[in-house]
Amino acid sequence: MLQLRPHHDGSELYVSNDAPKLGDEVSLRVRIPNNYSFDHVLVRFYQDSESTVLPLKLDKKSEIESWWKVNMPIKNYDTGYRFLFATGGGSTAGKYEWLNASGLFDHDVHSNEDFHIIARPRTTTWLQSSVFYQIFPDRFAKGVEREAPEWALPMKWEDLPQGRGPRTGIEFYGGDFEGIKEHLNHISDLGANGIYFTPFFPSKSNHRYDATSFDEIDPFLGGDKAFFSFMKAARKAKIKVLGDITTNHCSNEHPWFLKGKKDKNSKERKFFYWDKKTKRGYATFYDVAQMPKLNFSSKTLKKRFYEDKNSVIKRWLSPKYNLDGWRIDVGNQTGRYGQEDLHDEVMRGIRTAMNEVKRDTWLVAENADMWASDLNGTGWDGTMNYNGFMRPLWAWFNHNSNLSTGGFHGLPIDIPKTNGKQFVKAMTVFNSSIPWRSLLDSMTLLDSHDTARMRNVVGGDKAKHMAAMGLLLTYPGVPSIFAGDEIGLEGAWGEDARRTMTWNSSENWDHVFLNDVKRLIELRRTAPALINGGLRWIAVEDDYLVFLRESKKQNLLILVARDGAKVSVDISKFGYSITKTHFGPEVTGGALEIKLNNGACGIWEVA
Repeated sequence: MLQLRPHHDGSELYVSNDAPKLGDEVSLRVRIPNNYSFDHVLVRFYQDSESTVLPLKLDKKSEIESWWKVNMPIKNYDTGYRFLFATGGGSTAGKYEWLNASGLFDHDVHSNEDFHIIARPRTTTWLQSSVFYQIFPDRFAKGVEREAPEWALPMKWEDLPQGRGPRTGIEFYGGDFEGIKEHLNHISDLGANGIYFTPFFPSKSNHRYDATSFDEIDPFLGGDKAFFSFMKAARKAKIKVLGDITTNHCSNEHPWFLKGKKDKNSKERKFFYWDKKTKRGYATFYDVAQMPKLNFSSKTLKKRFYEDKNSVIKRWLSPKYNLDGWRIDVGNQTGRYGQEDLHDEVMRGIRTAMNEVKRDTWLVAENADMWASDLNGTGWDGTMNYNGFMRPLWAWFNHNSNLSTGGFHGLPIDIPKTNGKQFVKAMTVFNSSIPWRSLLDSMTLLDSHDTARMRNVVGGDKAKHMAAMGLLLTYPGVPSIFAGDEIGLEGAWGEDARRTMTWNSSENWDHVFLNDVKRLIELRRTAPALINGGLRWIAVEDDYLVFLRESKKQNLLILVARDGAKVSVDISKFGYSITKTHFGPEVTGGALEIKLNNGACGIWEVA
């Protein structure tokens, strides 16, 4: 069990406003255990990059802890701050400890892990109570029988993907928007209120990340007509819809590329990087010939992609198509090639364009190894959180899985196996590098269309899978569930994970697991502590973790265990007693005492 220590995060108990205007004051609060001694508590922050210090004053005191408060003026768009606790003075040696977003330290720290207040409006008002459902369109449901495209290898719906080598990208099952609409009730019944689609533009692959056009829905998905019909049904079901766009590349059969290749004097020629030093004479995404890299030094490309009224980014958010945001594929690579780095300009330009046409939209990027500077409030709202959630979780839950991962973290090695302390440290390092609100606006996920399934990571163990699902749906961020995870679908690598939904054999679904996922989603969408609460770790052991999500209206205690364990946590030391069980074993009182035989998740209300 961890010791009581001073705590602060960006949630509503500690920060009065996470999106102030310039000139406002923001109230900051710190909770400090009464057995923690100090003579001075100060906040150190920056104004025009100059260090400024203000003292905190006692706000409220209880038997367990005291709350200290300070009003901090906001002069700049990004204000970094941290707290100092000190005792003694002059020649007397005493306590000198900094509290920043990474923890409490008895040595000097730098500003990279300070807390941050962003003086820019929140771009979404609905994310914090959202749960998304990821759909790979070719594999979810088929509503209309269509002849397969000429480039494709037709597959029967019940067949498993083979997809290693030449077959990868061309196995075609024929899922479409008519089928998705037909099974929209499954998503509503699950409780998800958002859908994230991988690309739906015309393409010469089943994954559609090589768009031959950004102007229409792929006819093999039913075209614009089927999309409009689906969107009407989604709106009626109060489901948000997130599109997927490749800002880094398009297809080598896109009209832009074909014209640029044919006519060296065309405007489109400047849309790409023509480089004789490369294998094909032009820059590509990961040496994939059919994915030429876009060059945003072209003013015309910027206009067509995101600046003009009918640009790619804007038109799909317009009332006609009405998307609720974009997921940016390989967002960290966008605008970067050799000595040229236009990434920040493009990223901010896309956010500005979205604000101009439909402000209340989500912009989340696949940010690979996580560039923290991308999440400073000026561009991407959040990241597709592989680095700060999925990868650490896989390493902690790793059940000696036999996975064909193609490498972990892009490395030719197996998934590492870590303990609870390593897991929490990895999460904390990630969280401390970005503003709290950027963490809340990041997509959390157990797996995706690019990875093995979580059911395989835990070696088929349903209890462990449920524990991981419990963490997904109680941790800060926007949970995203890959279609099929809720019924126990398996897959040992990316293409294998892109299995079809087995609508005609639902008797084989893991219905117990499905019902528990429904319960967790309902809790995630309705519990104030999971919508607005902070995050405090109170027990970190090899095989289990216990943390608090605390808000103004509710406090929740959460246990996640990866394996059997004897759990003993005295929560009375934190001033709490369990008053209600929301999920997991029935427990009451001031101590969490449970013996577990396997992985588990528990959620309890405390007061």
